[in-house]
Amino acid sequence: HVQLVESGGGSVQVGGSLRLSCVVSGDTIGRYCMGWFRQGPGQERERVATVKSDGETNYAEFVAGRFTISRDIAKNTLDLQMNNLRSDDTAVYYCARSIYANSPKCHSGARAMNFWGQGTQVTVS
Repeated sequence: HVQLVESGGGSVQVGGSLRLSCVVSGDTIGRYCMGWFRQGPGQERERVATVKSDGETNYAEFVAGRFTISRDIAKNTLDLQMNNLRSDDTAVYYCARSIYANSPKCHSGARAMNFWGQGTQVTVS
């Protein structure tokens, strides 16, 4: 049974930083595409960053070099370092695991994911 548990959310001022972490149990994260997504109030869930099994990363355009996705395969964790946060980064952030490993579909969006965490709130003001 695969479980994903996020932590690290909170409130931060514009220009600040946060580091989100996702602990995965029941599977090995290195076997699958993993990603971070977010959903703002009244908005659809959108992809923030994804990493394939082979380590290839991809970021949404709005990230613009501010965020970094990383894996610690030994600890089975997926992190998202967020710097220079803006008010429009306010959202619930979700960790997710894909049905794919190295398919280009890994970077396609929420439909490529089949396991989700419960989410962690990030508020930037």
